[in-house]
Amino acid sequence: MKTRRVQREIRREQILNAAIDLARTVGYTQIRRDAVAERAGCSTGLVSLYYSTMVQLQRAVMRAAVHRPDLVVLAQGLAANDSHARNAPSDVKRAAAELLV
Repeated sequence: MKTRRVQREIRREQILNAAIDLARTVGYTQIRRDAVAERAGCSTGLVSLYYSTMVQLQRAVMRAAVHRPDLVVLAQGLAANDSHARNAPSDVKRAAAELLV
């Protein structure tokens, strides 16, 4: 049972990482389920299992960008006035905002 749970967490992380990689190139609001699935090496149904809506996936991407921090994706969130990006630590927001100019 524990092995299955670990596998699920690993798979969720792979999907999230694929989405973040795509967000860096196409923008976090422009990621598509099929592109995420292709990048993660899984089906679109599996992406939907973990993130039932694209809004959920986009929120997860932005939360991860704040946490890691991924300044490129975070800058996109600041430009889009994303609430998670706005709530990032000041120093991280400042560094990401510098990418916008």
